[in-house]
Amino acid sequence: MKVELEADRCVASGQCVLAAMAVFDQDDDGTAILLEEEPGPELLDGVREAVAVCPAAAIRLVER
Repeated sequence: MKVELEADRCVASGQCVLAAMAVFDQDDDGTAILLEEEPGPELLDGVREAVAVCPAAAIRLVER
C-alpha cells in the first residue's frame, strides 16, 4: 500500500499525527508531512484511521 498526501489541502488539524505518528508529522506551520510513503502492514490500521479522520480529505491509501 502507498500513502498519498495532498499537503496543499491540509488544514493542520494534526489528526493524522495522532492516528499514525510513525507515518505522519507536522511542519512548523502545522501542515502534515508524510514520513513513510509505503508503511509496513503493522502501520496500516493507523493510516486507515488517519484517512478516516482527516477533515480535509487530504490523505489517500492506494493499493498497488
